[in-house]
Amino acid sequence: MEFCDECGSMMKTEDGRWVCGSCGFEKSRDTEQEAAMTTTQGQEETELVDMSETDEEAIGPTTGARCPECGHDRARYEMKQIRAADESETRFFTCTECGHKWREDDH
Repeated sequence: MEFCDECGSMMKTEDGRWVCGSCGFEKSRDTEQEAAMTTTQGQEETELVDMSETDEEAIGPTTGARCPECGHDRARYEMKQIRAADESETRFFTCTECGHKWREDDH
């Protein structure tokens, strides 16, 4: 994957060159650099990890959030930045009782 030096948009390949679909900027492809890039093509999916015998503390933090599915009052959580950097993180919850997953955004 290559990004435009002019506008930062993702570029695509056309006739052996990188071309920006947003501003039209073009540059030559570097096959040595592209060979070092990591791609998902041809990769196999990883196996599921058995967490059944893992201590609760090792899995991650929990909080007193009520599950909308079963009503249990404990959930594991993690926070991720999925929007612009100037916006708050999104909290993802997983119920420790039923495994239901939901998210909470600040608006």
